[in-house]
Amino acid sequence: MRRLLPVLALVLSAPAWGGEVRVRAVPGALVGAVAAAEAGDRLRLAPGTHDGPVVIDRPLTVEGEGGARPRVDGGGEGSVFLVTAPDVTIRGLEIVGSGSGHEEIDSGVRLLEGAKRALIEDNRLLGNLYGVDIHGAQDAIVRANVIEGRRDRRMNDRGNGVYVWNAPGAEVVGNDIRWGRDGVFVNTSRANVFRGNRFRDLRFAVHYMHANDSTVADNVSIGNDLGYAVMFSRGVTIAGNASIGDRAHGIMLNYANDSRVEGNLVQGGEDRCLFIYNAHKNTILGNRFEGCAIGVHFTAGSERNEIARNAFIGNRTQVKYVGSRWVDWSVDGVGNHWSDHAGFDLDGDGIADAPYRPNDTMDRILWTQPAARLLLGAPAVQLVRWAQRAFPALLPGGVIDPAPLMAPPPLPEPAWDIAK
Repeated sequence: MRRLLPVLALVLSAPAWGGEVRVRAVPGALVGAVAAAEAGDRLRLAPGTHDGPVVIDRPLTVEGEGGARPRVDGGGEGSVFLVTAPDVTIRGLEIVGSGSGHEEIDSGVRLLEGAKRALIEDNRLLGNLYGVDIHGAQDAIVRANVIEGRRDRRMNDRGNGVYVWNAPGAEVVGNDIRWGRDGVFVNTSRANVFRGNRFRDLRFAVHYMHANDSTVADNVSIGNDLGYAVMFSRGVTIAGNASIGDRAHGIMLNYANDSRVEGNLVQGGEDRCLFIYNAHKNTILGNRFEGCAIGVHFTAGSERNEIARNAFIGNRTQVKYVGSRWVDWSVDGVGNHWSDHAGFDLDGDGIADAPYRPNDTMDRILWTQPAARLLLGAPAVQLVRWAQRAFPALLPGGVIDPAPLMAPPPLPEPAWDIAK
């Protein structure tokens, strides 16, 4: 028997064939409708403001009625929606008013372990501490939402747009995420997909920690502290993304192994386009690194990485690498394009006839002793640089591209719209 008596004055039911309930925008109606609903019901919220917080403990659909976007306000207490049941859909709402507790991860929508196959779609989550927390919920989908975080705290004290913890199969697709701390922060998870999102005004656009066998593709990061940070993870594909004007790094591989970085654009970074730190057996292929202070900073014993068919264009320093042995940056006889390489191609095969060595001994001195820049114009310094160019055997080791490309390889057609 349906438990509608306590809320008859608040909820207008659909016809007797059932399954659909219209919920009026009056105090207590939404909480009462959820308590009275049966598994599989569809709750359609009338325009206006509905009060929360709301706990959903059975499979339900909660959505806006018609073209309206009703507001659900948590009143500053806990998570606005806390979902513990499988197969729940929350769609077409404006969700505001979470609490401010990091310990309980107060969120616009919080999906706990039982919330398998949840769908959070086409909502506006505004000003919550965390936007969506996928906390152990397998195969959850967060799609086509606008998520705007807090601006009333220091950035590191805010919550993330989407937080993924131990949630295999979770997908975050086509969202517009702004403010808060990190756009997507994933920790101790696997087999996740983060695709087609836009990230602005954040610390990190995508932040990986101990998360394996996942995909970050076709996203755009604009003006964040850092674009795509993959840390302590393996088997991650980073493909077709854009990082535009991110301040510290466009892409960072930190203790990231057996991963693939392909077809990305990093442009206009204040510091490094690409930072590789103690990262091994990665493939870095067909990317464009353009207009950064450093094209790629390669350090901390990173080994057995394949780096080819990339374009390094107009970076103040193309490569920063300190090492005592030569590192070959070509694959199967094909290297990278370097905008500052005065190469020639007599046989017309598209590969320069002379190798490219981005750094010399003076570069290393300048990295370790910045005050030495005062001597750059001295004849002795110019003589050392000329001698190393004329007699490469004098160089102590470093990056060498034996087959530099004469022209930059084209990037695939972008799946993102920077001006959107």
